[in-house]
Amino acid sequence: MIVQPTVDDYEKLIQIWEASVRATHDFLAEEDIQFYKPLILNEYFYNVQLLCHKDNSGKITGFIGIAADKLEMLFIDADERGRGIGKKLLTYAINQLKVKQVDVNEQNDQAVGFYKHMGFCVVKRSEFDGAGKHYPILSMVLQCSR
Repeated sequence: MIVQPTVDDYEKLIQIWEASVRATHDFLAEEDIQFYKPLILNEYFYNVQLLCHKDNSGKITGFIGIAADKLEMLFIDADERGRGIGKKLLTYAINQLKVKQVDVNEQNDQAVGFYKHMGFCVVKRSEFDGAGKHYPILSMVLQCSR
């Protein structure tokens, strides 16, 4: 089930974010995780359309954040990875919200591979992330011409 979370759910979402980042972003230093965490909780969540996936028991297992036609966030509970939740969320975002682009950390090989598998391709590379940190970003678009 894909639903809009409430502000009361944000604490659970940031827990999912942190667990997911620790499972997939081994290139991030601990101080970077601590740098981004309050920004995401206190700023970024309020600047995107958030949607979360809930399992049959009502537990939040993952979430996405969208701005215009761009996927800004996709994070899955570390214990729920590999169960198709990311694919469900991204498919919903593409079909229902007309998402056509995403930026992803170049060092996050799993995410880059996932987005390529889902039909995205790299159109640009930036040496720094949005916060000016030296974590290269790949800009990807859906169904680009080859």
